[in-house]
Amino acid sequence: MSGTIFLSPPDLSPLEEAYVLRAVRSGRFDPDGPEIRHFEQEVARRVGTAHALGVSSGTAALHLALLAVGAGPGTVVVVPTLTFAATANAVVYTGAQPVFVDCEPASGNVDVDLLSALLDRLRAEGERVAAVMTVDINGSCADYERLLPVCADAGVPVVEDSAQALGATRRGRAAGSFGRVGVFSFSHNKIMTTSCGGMVVSDDAGLVARCRHLSTQAREPVPHYEHRDVGHNYRLSNVLAALGRAQLRRLDQMIERRRAIRERYAKLFAAVPGTRILGDGDSGSNCWLTSLVVDPDAAGWDAAELGRHLAARDVETRPMWKPMHRQPVYAGRPAALTGAADRLFATSVSLPSGSGLTNADADRLFATVEEFLEGRR
Repeated sequence: MSGTIFLSPPDLSPLEEAYVLRAVRSGRFDPDGPEIRHFEQEVARRVGTAHALGVSSGTAALHLALLAVGAGPGTVVVVPTLTFAATANAVVYTGAQPVFVDCEPASGNVDVDLLSALLDRLRAEGERVAAVMTVDINGSCADYERLLPVCADAGVPVVEDSAQALGATRRGRAAGSFGRVGVFSFSHNKIMTTSCGGMVVSDDAGLVARCRHLSTQAREPVPHYEHRDVGHNYRLSNVLAALGRAQLRRLDQMIERRRAIRERYAKLFAAVPGTRILGDGDSGSNCWLTSLVVDPDAAGWDAAELGRHLAARDVETRPMWKPMHRQPVYAGRPAALTGAADRLFATSVSLPSGSGLTNADADRLFATVEEFLEGRR
């Protein structure tokens, strides 16, 4: 045993140490340091947007993006039900109300047909829809070719929650660049990390300027402290931005490692009846997490059994997101559902996918999975 194999731990190298040490020695610990500005420019270039803003977390980025597109009291925001709580929570921070929409089963991303019908219904009910939020699940982009025209016809902006998807593409276009505004997370378990941190990206200069203003306690540009808006302390550390710059240089390498791990899972489960990799076949995915979906009737075992087997051998797993409409805090909220997210939650398990997984630990991991499968044959 060589210790716990985690789901998606940070992947750090001497390059990150060198960048952070340089930032520390510069003496710039303020939230307007040169590392931040370079980091913003480099992420914008990577994504293909004109502007970017580094902030303290992906959740902060979501909150600012929603405020900038007009979410607030008296409005609703459409949110995928298959997501982490931060997506829905950011809506509530603005005073708007979330309305949940189900996913399509193959990828876990938003069901565009259901979304179209929901927007028609909300319009007929007289609701003011401030935004549609998408979530690029496990690093695979939603079906933006179909989704964007639906939202444009309804006159509703898209806020793209690409927290899991930096480096992913769809038909050559980068995740985060599809909506009016996109959001990334750099928390400890994401494809790249700044320990904690996030980014707002957009081609809309005014929108990013508004987010920047609100992220700095909405201080007016005068010598004394002057505030005309309620702002937030959502600024990113200059030192953490340096960490992010080093991680960004290694992003493609980390994606390739995660992709190799996913391919190994796909090969292993190809001959196992009743199993599939969520979103398998998406060549543009960054493969942030690999989630296995199991049909227990066909497989003869269920996802939770595999999870328990791995946990007993010090291997971390988790189910897919528990849908928001099933969360006690959001019980009874409006939702358009097909049952797809419920089924994914009940039948899936996310498996270790980190790019920092050593060859030895990868061999141990896959031997443990094979041990489980042998015992079920």
